[in-house]
Amino acid sequence: MGGLRIISGKARGRKLKSVPGDSTRPITDRTKESLFNIIGGDIIDSSFLDLFAGTGSVGIEALSRSAAFVRFIDKYQKAIETIRFNIALCKLQNTPRKISSEVIRGDAFKYLTQRPDRSFDYIYIAPPQYKEMWERALITLDKFPDWMDEDAWVIAQIHPIEYTMLDLQNLDEFMQRKYGSTLLVFYEVKR
Repeated sequence: MGGLRIISGKARGRKLKSVPGDSTRPITDRTKESLFNIIGGDIIDSSFLDLFAGTGSVGIEALSRSAAFVRFIDKYQKAIETIRFNIALCKLQNTPRKISSEVIRGDAFKYLTQRPDRSFDYIYIAPPQYKEMWERALITLDKFPDWMDEDAWVIAQIHPIEYTMLDLQNLDEFMQRKYGSTLLVFYEVKR
């Protein structure tokens, strides 16, 4: 077990398993708590897309705080196994009466170019650092806006030195929050 944990909600205090190896960069508790303080009560009954999900920590935190549905996407099998383990560990699995999460092994970029089967209130993008993948994900998402609800927020988790202003057609940047070596960049759908 690593130092990751669920901060609040139904699974509060549960320690999460880390993905073996160094393919993921987990979010710190401080950053995750700040993120969910910003989102606040709007997480309740929302739909949440966790791209490059890694351990699933952010999406599981959303489920713990009563998000209605979370979809996790990661292309690494070890990450997928870890997400499924962590969901079960937190006792947040699907039941015959309620499908609250879906874990998909796949490439996030290819996924975003597919025809959307639903829209999301929150889309969290936290890819491996220093590879310009966050930019590519945002640009791809911007080209396929049907993934986003009309009041959706898209949040990118990056290292501050990675930041660059992007020329987007369907999204506006409206806020940044820096926590040590992590920068959260918030976007909303243009009105």
